[in-house]
Amino acid sequence: RNGVAMKGYPLLDAFLTVFWIFIWIMWIFLLIRIVSDIFRSHDLSGVGKAGWTFAIIIFPLIGVFAYLIVRGDGLHERETRQAQASEEAMRQYLNRIGAPGGSSADELTRLAELRDRGVVTDEEFQRLKAKVLAA
Repeated sequence: RNGVAMKGYPLLDAFLTVFWIFIWIMWIFLLIRIVSDIFRSHDLSGVGKAGWTFAIIIFPLIGVFAYLIVRGDGLHERETRQAQASEEAMRQYLNRIGAPGGSSADELTRLAELRDRGVVTDEEFQRLKAKVLAA
């Protein structure tokens, strides 16, 4: 007021601002995903990893699109293999931890954790505790 014209913020400007923020966030997500794929990829040599990283840092737009064109078809397979390997490692760990033959103290600790989380009732805890101590 006071003689100064106030500029509004039309709806189209607001839409464009939200659109560009969305594009920026998607770009950052894509960069992070590609860089993590480069370093987790077992079929790339050290020189290959350095080259792709250099290309993405120096020429971000061209480097990312070149990576997607050249290696994009295997991106999902590499990610799936990594997830399966992680799941298998977790399964082996859980089998090793839950395997019989652990000490009584370990079993009592696990039972107490189950009771604290509400998985077993106090009566079940006492019964299982007596069974562990009797063994």
